[in-house]
Amino acid sequence: MKIKVFTTVLFATILLFVSCGEKTDVVESGTYQGTIKEVEASKTEIYVETNDDQTLELYFTDQTELTRNGNQIEFAELEEGMRVEVEVRKEGKRLDPISIKVLE
Repeated sequence: MKIKVFTTVLFATILLFVSCGEKTDVVESGTYQGTIKEVEASKTEIYVETNDDQTLELYFTDQTELTRNGNQIEFAELEEGMRVEVEVRKEGKRLDPISIKVLE
């Protein structure tokens, strides 16, 4: 009985992690263009699908510069579907966004 319960809990936990996880890619430091796929305001995080079909997970920091037409904008102005140019720095398996420029 205990093995059956343990197996069920283990399977449910694995299923939860697999179904909630979003596949993202770690790229080299550099500048990429793409489209905002998802905005998670509560985490100050965006997912950007690049022109070469990679998905970048970007958590904003206090140093991340966010602009449109050369003017600084607020994170709250970001929306899914916006075209952006992102400059990222690779830190291990994490990407730190240095700057995000809204292109439209």
